[in-house]
Amino acid sequence: MQLSLAPVPELYVSYDSAQKLKVEAGNLVSHDLSLRQICDLELLMNGGFAPLKGFLGQADYDSVVATMRLTDGSLWPMPVTLDVSEDFAAKVEPGQDIALRDQEGVILATMTVTDKWVPNKTLEAEQVFGADDIAHPAVNYLHHRAGKVYLGGPVTGIQQPVHYDFRARRDTPNELRAFFRKMGWTRIVAFQTRNPLHRAHQELTFRAAREAQANLLIHPVVGMTKPGDVDHFTRVRCYEAVLDQYPSSTTHLSLLNLAMRMGGPREALWHAIIRKNHGLTHFIVGRDHAGPGKNSAGKDFYDPYAAQVLVRQHEADIGIEMVDFKQMVYVREKAQYYPVDEVPEESTVLDISGTELRRRLREGLEIPDWFSFPEVVKELRRTSPPRARQGFTVFFTGFSGSGKSTIANALMVKLMEMGGRPVTLLDGDVVRKHLSSELGFSKEHRDINIKRIGYVASEITKNGGIAICAPIAPYATTRAEVREMIEAYGAFIEVHVATSIDECERRDRKGLYKLAREGKIKEFTGISDPYDVPETPEMRVETENVDVDNCAQQVILKLESMGLIKA
Repeated sequence: MQLSLAPVPELYVSYDSAQKLKVEAGNLVSHDLSLRQICDLELLMNGGFAPLKGFLGQADYDSVVATMRLTDGSLWPMPVTLDVSEDFAAKVEPGQDIALRDQEGVILATMTVTDKWVPNKTLEAEQVFGADDIAHPAVNYLHHRAGKVYLGGPVTGIQQPVHYDFRARRDTPNELRAFFRKMGWTRIVAFQTRNPLHRAHQELTFRAAREAQANLLIHPVVGMTKPGDVDHFTRVRCYEAVLDQYPSSTTHLSLLNLAMRMGGPREALWHAIIRKNHGLTHFIVGRDHAGPGKNSAGKDFYDPYAAQVLVRQHEADIGIEMVDFKQMVYVREKAQYYPVDEVPEESTVLDISGTELRRRLREGLEIPDWFSFPEVVKELRRTSPPRARQGFTVFFTGFSGSGKSTIANALMVKLMEMGGRPVTLLDGDVVRKHLSSELGFSKEHRDINIKRIGYVASEITKNGGIAICAPIAPYATTRAEVREMIEAYGAFIEVHVATSIDECERRDRKGLYKLAREGKIKEFTGISDPYDVPETPEMRVETENVDVDNCAQQVILKLESMGLIKA
């Protein structure tokens, strides 16, 4: 494959037209984009998603879901849709222009709505991601975070999203193409990653560049990746720290603001198309490319080499060559890395999985030089200190009167007595008074209240503190959202205070259950509103005939066993 020198089409208008459009767009109905939509819009506008001219309309969406192709036959494996709430959808009709704004309210683009429909999300999950299983992060997003209505239509770009971080490392497709022309590079292989670079990655990229007889582009994703991944700030510092391990003038580092879906084979094909748009001639596809891990049954979502098979089938259609690689492992006797299927017989193979690496970081254990670079380990230890120094959240849930607040208070005192980290109690009643006084008790308002608690707890956790939450939190999907928010920064310990409804009613000092039985309090959890019992909480606490101190001590012991506190 040879490098195409022609610029890729962009969707931006001229500067003068953009200034005029900004004024006109002030009178349009505005949609505030989610983080994922901002990533998608940026790549639509700068040509990274060519040949798309905007968010998919219904016919193209149906075709992509079913066949991985647009209605004109162009290969495109991943739906790129503008999902909105039912309330917003009710404000717009096909033929209408809307303004697309970032989360600060800045107008990035306008869109002419051509289609509005309610998708079959179960079918989308099954066809695109292989299963309607919420253990898959994209399926969970589809059902629990994405809006219920899709809008489609062409986009007119006004300005790109502003990035204040690593600006010199961010290149549009046309900026990369210009760089390749300037350097005289005609064969370039891209390495996609969402993890820090370790020695196995370095060996893999060396071999890939040598096999393709090409220069190397390290092209990590810095948009949305898998929940729990190392944050992109840390990762980019790691990439920069090891750049001098590569021969000078043969390697370039550029950041891609892509929102990954973790869609396995389809995602690998999507990544290849995106890299072709950025001017690449070759693309590395490794083992379990963009795999999300285990499904609800504990099995891998995708065959580890299914992505390589699918990309290989479509190489000619995309116009990019795949460089396939198996897992790299360290052979002790040879003191070097080999593909797993090329290991000499009777050799000692060493490998450290991502799980094992996180354990070593968490427990402050040695990370050997054969596995990673000292500069990378140093950066990881800065942002991933031993678990006993990380922030975490203890999230109590249970019926009103179950004893959540009492146990949470006792736990707070015990943790403060131990010292070392600030401790904050976010009690349900206190939060209602100070953060959510305007909310009622409808499902919508309860969800908003719990998400507010989750947001505050995530900020406490991110900054190394301990958050103790004690709301009723009756709905499993909302608790799952809070878990995802918090686990981006630290541990989330769900504690189900499993007091029976009869015992809670017997304890009822405020007379709330009596009023609920009489119908004077509507939507009361356990009486006239459901409670989703946690299926797999980190721990379950029984409070009947058990004193508060004992319950709090059980939580302390659990935190010790998880390495979050030291005795």
